[in-house]
Amino acid sequence: MQDVYFSFLILCIAASSFGIGHGQKVFNVVDFGAIGDGQIDDTNAFLSAWQALCGDDVAQGTPSLQIPEGKTFLLQPVKFQGPCKSVFVHVQVKTFQVQGKIIAPNTIEEWNNCQADYWIGFVGVANLNMYGSGLIDGQGSKAEHICFRIFYTVEVSFSVKLLKKQSRTLQALNFEKCDDLQLSGLTHVDSPKGHIGITDCNGVLISNLNIAAPENSPNTDGIDMARSTNVHIQDSMIATGDDCVAINGGCSYINITNIACGPGHGISVGSLGKDGQYDTVEEVHVRNCSFTGTQNAARIKTWQGGSGYARKISYEQITLVASKNPIIIDQYYCDGVNNCRNSSTALQVSDVTYSGFQGTSVDEEAIRLDCSDRGCINIVMDNINITSLDPGKTTYAYCEHTSGTSWFTAPYVPCLSVSGY
Repeated sequence: MQDVYFSFLILCIAASSFGIGHGQKVFNVVDFGAIGDGQIDDTNAFLSAWQALCGDDVAQGTPSLQIPEGKTFLLQPVKFQGPCKSVFVHVQVKTFQVQGKIIAPNTIEEWNNCQADYWIGFVGVANLNMYGSGLIDGQGSKAEHICFRIFYTVEVSFSVKLLKKQSRTLQALNFEKCDDLQLSGLTHVDSPKGHIGITDCNGVLISNLNIAAPENSPNTDGIDMARSTNVHIQDSMIATGDDCVAINGGCSYINITNIACGPGHGISVGSLGKDGQYDTVEEVHVRNCSFTGTQNAARIKTWQGGSGYARKISYEQITLVASKNPIIIDQYYCDGVNNCRNSSTALQVSDVTYSGFQGTSVDEEAIRLDCSDRGCINIVMDNINITSLDPGKTTYAYCEHTSGTSWFTAPYVPCLSVSGY
């Protein structure tokens, strides 16, 4: 069923691409007053162009918001709101074409809204295609310190919880309730926090992106998704200070293919079940990905005290180059800020397959299945060969409350029934 869905989505992409140049109506932000010198605030011009596009009732073609090359556009936190008018919404893909450069403010005098949940947001825009060869630069190291200074006094006067809430702000690019979304070709750098957020979306195709942030930049996830279904991420390079891809609660039918991750914290399911929350994730499939110099590679992380499940998950044909935790299930996850307490309840982790892992681990412990008393059920290892980065050392596996099988797996996993080795 999922293959049929993605085949249909690809056909829609082909149809929309064919339509470009045939009846396409272009809304160039420069025509609406954008300067593009990197100094003057172009937010209002972008909004005016978007409102013209979104309110345009065209009978044929694809309305396109164009950001021309050779210019640098400064934007404050901005929301592009849908739904948009169109006679044939189901076939007319509204496009957001980026060829130039978009930057965030980089001084405390310029940044006017640190309370925003994102820097650039699209809400309720169906059939949105955002593509091009341009650059989206969050100027993260500067922006994060700006907002930290603004809210530091608030934290001192009131609570760490409030500071924590504000520290999740400033995701660079966020899509909420944007069904049948396409995102491709762009370069995303130095977000103040997460680079790309996908929330409450159904039908997403992300491809050929280049996402980069320093290895020591905190919480700079590459792609972070929640409550979304039928998401396909492929053919991209992601190097950040946090998860290359994070799959959070409410996600299902996620396919991640041909991603070069590193540095970063790997491709992670979770964290799930925080503050006793009920979370579910299922049908997540990661294939043909590489992890170079990552803190983790294939990771599932859940908090104690939560409920729900993470199931039907697979990591297949994985290449490891000096990964610190190549395979890890952590049901005792704690971010170090919270007062993490022991609990007798946990999410159920089941039906997880690891297949075709080859490469090196920085630590001798190459596999860690640290499951709660409820246990991790039907964990399958097949054709795993993880060796130490140090030729003089031997890798090993740790596991607790885990059941399943393994075929031709090295290092040996003591909790699993062995069929070959």
